[in-house]
Amino acid sequence: MAWRHGGGGVPSGDTSERRGAELELLLLLLVCRTRRGTSSVSGASHESMRLSMLVALVRPVGPVIVGISLGFTLSLLSVTWVDEPCDGGGGGGGFGATEGMLLLLGQAGSSLKGARKPSSISTGTQEHGDAEEEDFQPRIVPYNKPAQQQQSSAKKVFRAKYASTELGIRERLFVAVMTSKNSLNTLAVAANRTLNHHLDGRIIFFTGTRNRKVPHGMFVVAHGEERPVPSMFQTLRYLLEHHVTEYDWFYFLQDDTYTQPDRLKTLVGHMSIDHRLYLGRPGEFIGGEAQGRYCQGRFGFLLSRALLLKLQPFLEQCRNDIVSVRPDEWLGRCIIDYAGTSCVEEHEGLHYNYFEIEKDMEWKTMSVEENHHFQDALSVHPVSSPEQMYHLHRYFTKRELQKTYEEIKKLQAEIKNISHVAVDGNRSAAWPIGIPPPFQPKSRFEVLRWDYFTEEQMFSCADGAPKCQINGADHEDVNSVIQMALAELNKKYSPVLQLSAPRLINGYRRFDPTRGMEYTLDLQLQATTESGHGQAIEHRVHLVRPLSQVEIIPMPYVTEATRVHVVLPLTSPNRPIALRFLDLCASNLFELGENVVLTFLFLYEPAEAQKVGSSDVFAEVKAKVAAVEHHYPNVKIPWISVKTENPGFLRVMDIVSRKHPVDTLFLVATADTVINSEFLNRCRMNAISGWQVFFPVHFQDFDPRIAYPDGSAPATPDLLREAGHFDRYAFEEACFYNADYMAARTRMTADAQDNDELLESLDMFDVFVQYSSLHVFRAVEPALRQAYRNRTCDPQLSEDMFHRCLQSTHEGIGSRSQLAMLMFEQEQSNNT
Repeated sequence: MAWRHGGGGVPSGDTSERRGAELELLLLLLVCRTRRGTSSVSGASHESMRLSMLVALVRPVGPVIVGISLGFTLSLLSVTWVDEPCDGGGGGGGFGATEGMLLLLGQAGSSLKGARKPSSISTGTQEHGDAEEEDFQPRIVPYNKPAQQQQSSAKKVFRAKYASTELGIRERLFVAVMTSKNSLNTLAVAANRTLNHHLDGRIIFFTGTRNRKVPHGMFVVAHGEERPVPSMFQTLRYLLEHHVTEYDWFYFLQDDTYTQPDRLKTLVGHMSIDHRLYLGRPGEFIGGEAQGRYCQGRFGFLLSRALLLKLQPFLEQCRNDIVSVRPDEWLGRCIIDYAGTSCVEEHEGLHYNYFEIEKDMEWKTMSVEENHHFQDALSVHPVSSPEQMYHLHRYFTKRELQKTYEEIKKLQAEIKNISHVAVDGNRSAAWPIGIPPPFQPKSRFEVLRWDYFTEEQMFSCADGAPKCQINGADHEDVNSVIQMALAELNKKYSPVLQLSAPRLINGYRRFDPTRGMEYTLDLQLQATTESGHGQAIEHRVHLVRPLSQVEIIPMPYVTEATRVHVVLPLTSPNRPIALRFLDLCASNLFELGENVVLTFLFLYEPAEAQKVGSSDVFAEVKAKVAAVEHHYPNVKIPWISVKTENPGFLRVMDIVSRKHPVDTLFLVATADTVINSEFLNRCRMNAISGWQVFFPVHFQDFDPRIAYPDGSAPATPDLLREAGHFDRYAFEEACFYNADYMAARTRMTADAQDNDELLESLDMFDVFVQYSSLHVFRAVEPALRQAYRNRTCDPQLSEDMFHRCLQSTHEGIGSRSQLAMLMFEQEQSNNT
């Protein structure tokens, strides 16, 4: 605590006055002690006897008293006296006291102000003048703030959605193409096809025409301004508003200019993003009066993000003050006037190469192709037709590919030379050079399997058969590998030997996930020498088809909140199974409140349809449906009764499709299907409207009598090889949108009119494969499981569908090893 003491202030720098004050205080204390001791002796002379007795008693403790007094005196000498008052007052003097002790000097104008400990902290400064000091107001600072105050004062931390946004990482290049209504469907389309896939879609076409049909696969911005200069202004304003925070470089070109995309990306990849750069083909202003040069828009030009940000505040002034009829000149004047940057053709050793095709020049002639300006050009102008742009793109792409192959050979040679000085020598360089080394298994379970094949047969089949015919993509793959091996051998041994007539003796292949497909071929070849002598030889070759760059396929956004309409077609033989299906739906779906609608399709035969009024074959199922609706008031289970003479599902599905909106998500199921929440979410995620349909492969349980011959079948068996298999012959379950089905059926209409049996010969999977451009996604679904049931295939099915049904039924009995063991045990019992 601190107290204020009135009196004149003494400057803190006067050392002599401070020491005088200290001595004055010491003398005052000593005088007070002396007077007090003297008066007590003189006032008691008549009691000398008593005093002597007192002295005799005090004498033993005299040294202690003297020591205590000396200690107090020394402690006073060690106190540092200061001029500043402890309360920080300005006008009056004052001094502070600690530990509850207060020292006051009553003389007005005393130079002694206050005292504090050496370890204490002064709370104010002494100022000149007689201004009145204000009383010190203590403020209590709590150690812990109230929880409510902390919550209110705490600031919410904003975290960006992407790490690149928070770190300030931007894309490298953005391309803006200036087009018009006359060339939007011709040259602009050609420019998009030659640039878009190289730039990963970071390209926009700007035009002044509105309400025109946009070509497929193009992003077109129509700002409604046909005049060139205002069109350029609108383009710059659009880029500053939408893309200036996302890209480092902005490339502008016209749609009649061809640009080599790989060279453009290489150019911007070697330049610093901090420079205010205006790069292109420089040109003089009309009249030659203005200082600096502008970049001609005919050959394209490059602007840095830093330059666009510098130009942003002055863009409106450029629009009002600069008069020009050419957009590239207008932009050049604006950049020079307000950013102080002129167009350059070279920056830090990097050149902007261009080539101009003259009117009478035949650009496809050998003289033009041998011109080094043309070969090194980044942009070529003018391009008169889309065909010419495609020819230019083919020529430059071929040259870039050839350069890439040459660079690969150089790198391979360097790796081979360096490997000689490595610790392991040549063994440190994997073959082929530049390809990752083969996978090294850690245990016997990770050993990659080699598959044996010939030119006609494969001895490792997908269905587990020991031998199958090579066809389709496998046949093309084998022929391609043999021809590639022959070409590489001729390249190696020519002109000493000429090899021909290859015949495959033995072939082995395996897929290595770290490098690609590996082949080992034993070939029989006809070798012919330069002198004409020929002989058949055998040679073993090793080949690798390396993995290319992995690309992530963009997929549309879907959610797990979509309502699923489950469609169950039901015939009279499947009535008992439908009752079990309803019980499972009640426990797995209705009880959990899943966003699902169940619809029954009762398929009546003509004879059954005539007895609906008296004896309905589906009466028990309908009663079960009513009971479920009564138990779950929020659940409604509609049904549709259809009379049909054939089991073709497409005609029935057409009826269901017409009764639902186009955005309906259908899940076609069977009476054996067990639907749960996990599978419903997978159906929602894998079926994408206008993009993909989903056909899951369910897990089919084996016959318990064969899978568990001892009779100890578990209540909930696991997904094991001995318990069942994924039935790849079953295509009954499907997830698709109604709009996709209607589009496929529309394409099928013409073929259906010519062939009356087409609707009965195709199932849902065939319809989407043959008559739609969607992705048909086929994958195993562990959440979709069917119990074993001895099914009977309908003989009215088409030949292909009937064959698939038989295959599914036969393979669903048990595994090969289980069936073989069963046959072995039967033979043993017969022999005994």
